[in-house]
Amino acid sequence: MKALIALDIEPSQRFVDELSKAWDEGDAVLPIDQRLPIEAKKQLINQLNPTHIISSDGRVTLEGGQPVESGDALVVATSGSTGIPKGVVLTQESVLASAKASSLALDVTFDDHWYSCLPLAHVGGLSVITRSLLMGTQLTIASRFDPDEVERHSHSCTLISLVPTALQRIDPRKFRAILLGGSKPPPNRPRNVIATYGLSETGSGIVYEGRPLNGVEIQISDDDEILVRSPMNMRSYRDGSSSIDSDGWLHTGDIGSLSDDGLLQVQGRQGDVIVTGAEKVWPEAVETAIASLFEPQQFAVIGLPDAEWGERVVVATTRTDISLTQIRDLVLQTLPNYCVPKSIYIVDSIPQTAIGKIRRNEIKRDLSANN
Repeated sequence: MKALIALDIEPSQRFVDELSKAWDEGDAVLPIDQRLPIEAKKQLINQLNPTHIISSDGRVTLEGGQPVESGDALVVATSGSTGIPKGVVLTQESVLASAKASSLALDVTFDDHWYSCLPLAHVGGLSVITRSLLMGTQLTIASRFDPDEVERHSHSCTLISLVPTALQRIDPRKFRAILLGGSKPPPNRPRNVIATYGLSETGSGIVYEGRPLNGVEIQISDDDEILVRSPMNMRSYRDGSSSIDSDGWLHTGDIGSLSDDGLLQVQGRQGDVIVTGAEKVWPEAVETAIASLFEPQQFAVIGLPDAEWGERVVVATTRTDISLTQIRDLVLQTLPNYCVPKSIYIVDSIPQTAIGKIRRNEIKRDLSANN
């Protein structure tokens, strides 16, 4: 049995060195989100039970820590958009498979240079580090996303991974390729900006611009759930449970479809769909329709209980100057009438995960409690 080492370290070369050292010794690593308050860090450590922790105070052995299996490489806390984060166990083989498939799809060479600026506690940021380590690519690490720093390093770096809100704050032409994940990508984007689909459970993006990466199989179940079978899939969750069935298919909890030529279209999370008058409404589709009215992070579409319709479509926003008429006119340009929001709720903020996913359940809970 091998150690699970929690790295409570800022994104830095030291993080990379400690990760590399742990792997050399056959141990696994649990990155701790540096933006978490102390109590949240304690809860995460208690939940995932690492055997050791490395921080600015040095290395400490933790009482009651649980080791990992031989061959495990990473334990990654899920983003938690639908509940308490789980620990996803990724093996050395799955991490290597992800690095190889991504590098092949991007035609990465030794002349390329990755720029890392996303949180390392999430696979979108962590996979930049692991790809660079495993494929021998040059790497520059930033402690956080800063548009000015991105601009400065764009003269030497060729590859970067971002979320949509960050993309809007840089000049994408400065990079050879930009991987975009975390939340719904903008419909109009430069050709070098590659929309990805993946989960913590797949170690990073496994579909680029609708096309599965090398070795990735996609299947749509009878109830429209996206199923994934690939060498990148996790071994299990930290508690031993799994969302992978006996045939090797990972049940993603996402709803989608495949076109005749094999392109994957992701519609959203199973729990996010709004059923109003027996019609299904996808919040992301309505958000895309009305996006021109808002700045990023200013709004979200959710469903609230309704005695007549079962659920009603509503908009939560920090803006006070948007009317239902404006929203209705835009929605009806691309969507049927039943997708039109019935109400607008003014909120202080739109809660999101660290990688930009809207916490719809949190908004629903707050609005239901106050209305």
